[in-house]
Amino acid sequence: MKLYISADIEGCCGIVDWNETFTNNSEWDTFRTQMTKEVAAVCNAANKCAFDEIIIKDAHEDGRNIIYDMLPDIPSIKLIRGWTEDPLCMMSCIDESFDACAFVGYHSGACSDGNPLSHTMYLKFDYIKLNGEFVSEFIINVFTAAYFGVPVVFLSGDKSLCDTAKILNENILTAPILEGNGGASISIHPNQAIKLIELNSEKAFKNNLDNCKIELPEYFEAEIRFRNHKDAHKASFYPNVLKKDEKTVIFNTDDYFEFLRMLMFI
Repeated sequence: MKLYISADIEGCCGIVDWNETFTNNSEWDTFRTQMTKEVAAVCNAANKCAFDEIIIKDAHEDGRNIIYDMLPDIPSIKLIRGWTEDPLCMMSCIDESFDACAFVGYHSGACSDGNPLSHTMYLKFDYIKLNGEFVSEFIINVFTAAYFGVPVVFLSGDKSLCDTAKILNENILTAPILEGNGGASISIHPNQAIKLIELNSEKAFKNNLDNCKIELPEYFEAEIRFRNHKDAHKASFYPNVLKKDEKTVIFNTDDYFEFLRMLMFI
């Protein structure tokens, strides 16, 4: 049994300001520690559920947030730090060999008010749409897991994103630990968040994992709006990317990996 964990920070308990997410900022230490504890909670649950291998992708900023020696000292854990610079991005090294995928510390996407730090992938994007729907990093990465046939069984993060996961597949278990309210976040106690994450992820791992599989659409129309017109201009030179207007580009494909490849290069 193999588990893939993708971990971000903007959906971790208590977070509210960008300064709390930047490497080497004094406020970052508190939240990288909380991020680590939340990932460790999922690892503890997986260890109790007979997973033989746990691969963790540190998927925030420079990929150097998780404090390795705070994770459970079990042989099954491996941590991916930094970036492989391939189209899988926040899901680097996932493949068909994994039995389940979990997301920790994830946040609402651009154009959502579910998190004070809502965004999708890069701050240069105003939004990303797939087939006419606004998507978050969670949705993009769920589709990446689905591309390899890996079920997404658990998500922790802000309440709005957790509600979205239930719409996508009601069998995905979640741990909503904070809620956005304008420029504020309302969170449960950090220790209670860790307990909830471990409890609900353990339940998820004990369920029928196949019930959480997502069926990919057969075709993808991506619409990406940039904050700056010059970024749209540059993106329009990628093969098959067309400008819709001064700040917006369109890309069509029937292969999801090609969408990921395009996203990496633009």
